[in-house]
Amino acid sequence: MNTKHHHHPTIALVGQPNCGKSTIFNKVAGYRSVSTNFPGATVEYMKSHVNIHGQTCDIVDLPGIYSLTSLDQAAEEAKKYLLEQDISVIVNVIDASILGRSLELTLQLMELEVPMVVCLNMMDEAERKGILIDPEKLSKKLGVPVVTAISRKGEGIADTFEKAFYIIRHSKTVLPPMMSRHVESCISDLTLFLHKNRYHTFNGPERLLAIKLLESDPYFDRYKDSGTDQKTYQCQELLQDAHGQSADQVISAERHSMAMALFESAAEVLPSRQTKRDRLDDYLMHPIWGYLFMVLFLFLFFNGIFKLGAAIEEPLMGFLQNTLGSLANTLSIPEFWQELVNGTLQGIIGGIAIVLPYLFPFLLGLSVIEDLGYLPRVAFLMDNFMHKIGLHGTAVIPAILGYGCSVPAVMATRILSSPRDRFISSVVAVLIPCSARMTIIFGLVGYYLGGTAAFMVYLLNIFVISVTGALMSKMLPEDTPGFILEMPVYQIPSFKVSLAKTWLRMKDFIIVAWPLLIIGSFVLSIAEFFGWDAVINTILRPLTYILDLPAQVGTTLVFGILRKELSMLMLFNALDTHNVAQVMSSTQMLVFTLFVVFYIPCIATIGIMSKEIGWKKTVAASLITVVIAIILALAGRGIGFIVYGAI
Repeated sequence: MNTKHHHHPTIALVGQPNCGKSTIFNKVAGYRSVSTNFPGATVEYMKSHVNIHGQTCDIVDLPGIYSLTSLDQAAEEAKKYLLEQDISVIVNVIDASILGRSLELTLQLMELEVPMVVCLNMMDEAERKGILIDPEKLSKKLGVPVVTAISRKGEGIADTFEKAFYIIRHSKTVLPPMMSRHVESCISDLTLFLHKNRYHTFNGPERLLAIKLLESDPYFDRYKDSGTDQKTYQCQELLQDAHGQSADQVISAERHSMAMALFESAAEVLPSRQTKRDRLDDYLMHPIWGYLFMVLFLFLFFNGIFKLGAAIEEPLMGFLQNTLGSLANTLSIPEFWQELVNGTLQGIIGGIAIVLPYLFPFLLGLSVIEDLGYLPRVAFLMDNFMHKIGLHGTAVIPAILGYGCSVPAVMATRILSSPRDRFISSVVAVLIPCSARMTIIFGLVGYYLGGTAAFMVYLLNIFVISVTGALMSKMLPEDTPGFILEMPVYQIPSFKVSLAKTWLRMKDFIIVAWPLLIIGSFVLSIAEFFGWDAVINTILRPLTYILDLPAQVGTTLVFGILRKELSMLMLFNALDTHNVAQVMSSTQMLVFTLFVVFYIPCIATIGIMSKEIGWKKTVAASLITVVIAIILALAGRGIGFIVYGAI
């Protein structure tokens, strides 16, 4: 292990997904947490410097993992953090209602020989299922302190950290769990070999290194040499010959057997109490009714968000335009500087009045749905559709977010373990019409061509997403990972925790996307003052020509990269009329809408994409959207000619 010491101790929260680990973190850290990426990865962990009852420490909330030997990126990065960072104590948070399954991770953490406290969370849920746990007996069996908690009620959290500080002060070590005689003999043999032949540079327990080499964990290949490799192979052969399974399967079976034995010795299972929550999944996860409820729920959710956003946007925009918007005209400065100030203010106003009224309630609502326990169920229901385009159910979460705003949609791709899946999901997410593009669909197609035409644009969008995802999956072949998702229990969300999660998710927009939006407004103001808009129209004339759009439309496409809804707003200015039908035909409006809906994502989304998947893939994704937009716009031109007649 890393032997360097910090001034304050570090407490690492480790546990399986949906064990309540992040709830404990947020109860303690509140709004003072910092979102941090693992070096070289997009998997994220949370860190906070806090004072608990007069004792100061750093708390790290590692991503939820099922195993330290898992091949997914979250487990890999969590394992690297546990091995390479200076951790004072591990707090292993366990969902007490699935104690048997959770203890396998506990046994793996004990192999690290880092001081540890086990927090049995969700004790109320365990009792509801008829599982009665004796924490003292479990503590005696494991040889580590065991604390009970109900984190959503705040119960047991103080005890957990008090015990953690006690462990830190008294330097309580952890003894690794012993396996069966034959398996332990092979582990001891390889451990002794590693001790005698110190070619490796591993700073942790040699017994841990021996186990990981026997499991063929690729992370530990760096500590091999030819002699170690040969000795490891001999031990693996002994295990396979004796048990009829590969060494990693034998060790996994050992942990499973030990976990079940621990569960049976420390817990008693009584008949569970059936509640309304148990019967709820009979409908919400039903193969037919489940999808109907999902569509209805999402329809009401998105409509509620958009109506709330619209109700806030109009008066807020009017207020800001009357106060900040007119500020430049009141300043006694030259016209050029007035234009620059006005452009900068428009960027600030746009972020406050156009984005935040939709983004904040959307992220807050998403946090509530997530804590309620319904979001994983949506992912499960959509797993079949996602498999058809080469992804799995988890990818539906970024897709759902895309209907609100592309920024959080792209941010949500970090939950996918495969870089290939994150790239495809990012492209899919930016093709989904966000609330800004919805403004264009309804403001042009819906208003001038009718609601049926607007509905057809949405159907076309779903078809394009399906085809694009399927084609990209074939061009970037990879085995579609199995979809293992632990369904969390339904529970009443904590409004304070939901607010904290909303703020953490909004910070990326405020820090990354909003400054880009303001800078874009500033640059475009300069272009407009010097008449460079005519140059832009000339440069883009080949594109507007093949789409048979007015030449003035070129400038609006640039504004659309800044903010999608600006394409429509600037269209009125470019055509010098608010009655677009006087200047553009029905076919032209359809072509314009199709191109704007599908082409390059807005600058805020581009900024977030560069952070999540890198600049090269961001450029590739943007080029893909341009190609799709041109193809669809040309197809729309042909369809428009058939439906609406010649231009």
